Amino acid sequence: MPQTSEPQMVTKEPQVVTKEKQTIAKEKPTVTTKEMPSVATKRMPELVSKPVPQVVKKETAQKIMTPISEPIRPIAPKATTTPISEPIRPMAHYSFKTPEGKRESVQVITHYYPNQIVHPLATADKHFDPKLLRAASIAEERAHAHSRSLCWHYVKEALLASGVIDSRPKSELARDAAYDLVSNYGFKKLSVRDPFAAPIGSVLVYGTSRSVGHVEFRTKDGFVSDFRSPTPSKRPLIGVYAKL
Repeated sequence: MPQTSEPQMVTKEPQVVTKEKQTIAKEKPTVTTKEMPSVATKRMPELVSKPVPQVVKKETAQKIMTPISEPIRPIAPKATTTPISEPIRPMAHYSFKTPEGKRESVQVITHYYPNQIVHPLATADKHFDPKLLRAASIAEERAHAHSRSLCWHYVKEALLASGVIDSRPKSELARDAAYDLVSNYGFKKLSVRDPFAAPIGSVLVYGTSRSVGHVEFRTKDGFVSDFRSPTPSKRPLIGVYAKL
């Protein structure tokens, strides 16, 4: 028997075709770099270093600040003292003898009062003889602080020099000046009892029947006879006289 040949199987292996991916290299865009502007750097000002004050240590400061403690002493009770009243002393007086032989005494000033005493200023009266103002100013020019019992003498001289009177009064005592001026020289007594209210140039007469008395002119800021005074005499006022 004829032999049968078996059909031969031809197997073709499939060929796998692999396509290679072409990598396309993309060109990167060129970046243009701008140049940065040059910045001007300012110089910092130099700092002047001040010397640091020396700090006192706390220990030494405490020693300085802490006061030295003194021992506490008991407070003694206040002693009640009764004020000692001084005895009232009699006022001192200066005794002298007048040209007529009479003994007079005046009070001696022993105290000084520093407080300023303000007194009203005098005014002039148009109804009186203007020569009286001149007489008062003459008396101020001739006043002498060291004279003794010459008030009426200085007032007489001022009245004569100013022309208020034409002759010298004959009375010697100052207390008699009021009668002499009224009866012989035309003076009149004014209704004034306050010496500060007397007009400028008027004549003020003081005294009693037992004293020599005192005579003085009223000025703008005081009184004058043989001496100047901001206050009037403390003697009893006989009267204020002026010539019309």
